[in-house]
Amino acid sequence: MDGCEERIPSRVLIVDDEENIIRSLTRLIINNDIDVLSASSAEEAIKLLEENEDISLIISDQRMPHTTGTDFLEQARRIRPLATRILLTGYSDIKAAVDAINKGGAYRYLTKPWRDEEILQAVQEAAYKYELIQKNRKLSALVKAKNEELKEWNTKLEARVKEQTLALQNQNESLKGLNLRLAGNFRRTIAALSALIELRDRNVKNHSGNVAQLAEKVASTMGFSEEETEKIAVAALLHDIGKIGMQDYLLSKNISELSEDEFGEYSLHPVRGQAAIDSIDDMQEIGILIRHHHENFDGSGFPDQIKGNEIPVGSRIIAIADFIDRNLEKYMSDVAVDMTLRDLSDKLGTHFDPRLYSHFSRLAAQVCSRSSVNTDKSERELSPNELKEGMVVSRDVKSGTGILLLSKNITLNAMNIKAIKRYYTIDPPQRGVFIWSR
Repeated sequence: MDGCEERIPSRVLIVDDEENIIRSLTRLIINNDIDVLSASSAEEAIKLLEENEDISLIISDQRMPHTTGTDFLEQARRIRPLATRILLTGYSDIKAAVDAINKGGAYRYLTKPWRDEEILQAVQEAAYKYELIQKNRKLSALVKAKNEELKEWNTKLEARVKEQTLALQNQNESLKGLNLRLAGNFRRTIAALSALIELRDRNVKNHSGNVAQLAEKVASTMGFSEEETEKIAVAALLHDIGKIGMQDYLLSKNISELSEDEFGEYSLHPVRGQAAIDSIDDMQEIGILIRHHHENFDGSGFPDQIKGNEIPVGSRIIAIADFIDRNLEKYMSDVAVDMTLRDLSDKLGTHFDPRLYSHFSRLAAQVCSRSSVNTDKSERELSPNELKEGMVVSRDVKSGTGILLLSKNITLNAMNIKAIKRYYTIDPPQRGVFIWSR
């Protein structure tokens, strides 16, 4: 997002019948230059929602007099559907959390006592999401208005053909630019969300990017349309988005190490992933692919235990890509592909669709090559201002807080150089950018 663009104002609404909770949250959020409204009851909060259109985030306590946070969030969703909704509870009540997600469209829930960084991250994400939605709506309205204008010009074209031909060409170029910008904003938004996932779980490194790259290649070789391939790639990038609200200790364990209760909590993340993006109309099909990427071909997976062709083919592709990327880390690079394909073969017909194996086996070597060490080249550390188009980064490029900006072996172009310079201004790392020497 360009720094010269006017920011769209937004507010946070805190709803809690405990005054000390409101004061603590207000002090935390206001210190980060965010405007805060507060209410001690659902009735008071409903009135504030009706009077303030620019509320981007609602933080509600679960236990309140006369109502619950879940019921209140369901009402709030109808009044301000674009606002992100978070449930705050002092109880380990999974049912309340599930109800808040399903009925109230909650983005996530946090427990008391909360961690300040979790609250601040949620506030920042909500403000960014709200601003992006509002600006995209304005851009869409502008495109619609321009299209209507073109229709009007066409009705008068006979009388003003020569005069308006150049103007129409310019309008078309403007529309193309707007559409390209919308597409670029969408891709950058997805990349930013993917980076947040990996910032939440630092053990996965560039897992989401690797899975997306492999899934996209497989979908392309299978003859999917460009639109369907794009949906599969985006779903692969966001397939673990539901883990953002998961507790740290669950992220540090393998699935086989989880207790029954822990597995129950872990198995909610595909549903939460779908719920997180379901309010965005153009991403609802992507949400379905995210929901089912842990279903097994024989019906033994989760969350819905569907099987075979009942599982969307995009989800089946993502499941294998996810397995391959995680499995490659277990073996030495010179045997990783063969051992991973062997492990994959053992699970065909139970976990994975056997018909997809041939597509992945042809591409697995390319995936493995991404992590190989280039011993024939040396590397240099450069400042962002020294970067040139055509240079190849030799290490992952991350911001100061650990957000992945570029994966290693990416060739620099004008767009990603600009992005690197911007991040080195707003979230600077301690080191420069490492590139391969020619």
